[in-house]
Amino acid sequence: MTRTLEVVGLGLLALDVVLYFAAYRPMRNLASRDREQSANMRRSIRTEGVRVEQLEKFREALPGADKRIAEFEDYTPSRRRGFSRAAHLIRQVSEDSGVQLNSVAYRLDTTHKEPLERLGLDISVNGSFSNLLKFAHGMETAKDFIVIQQFSFEPGDENSLALRLGADLYLTP
Repeated sequence: MTRTLEVVGLGLLALDVVLYFAAYRPMRNLASRDREQSANMRRSIRTEGVRVEQLEKFREALPGADKRIAEFEDYTPSRRRGFSRAAHLIRQVSEDSGVQLNSVAYRLDTTHKEPLERLGLDISVNGSFSNLLKFAHGMETAKDFIVIQQFSFEPGDENSLALRLGADLYLTP
């Protein structure tokens, strides 16, 4: 009887080991893969939900976009009028700030393919420090879309300072 119980016990133990490796482990691996896929799916659903919210906000703002683009185009002259508008702006700001205009150089940047074209301006003016600051501030706060790229002071003529200013005026093609 003891021998029979030992054989039955060993048989049950062997059956338990076989069931563990044949059924339990693969099922546990499948369950963990399913949990991981479920977590990934929830994460992607949340991400897509955020994208949907952003697109809905964009769609709500879209009807007014034409009006805002038209307003922005007031700040960017056309390429045809860009040079004359830049010359008029530089002359007006230099007169308003009380500086002497030495030189102006224009260079149209056609290498960048962007929605707006850039007209480079290299300006040199002479005057007192406060007037040079007024000139730079006037250029920076002009109605046109201008970005100041470089700004440097140098000794000027007759005890004055010179300002070399590099800027980009953005133009609509």
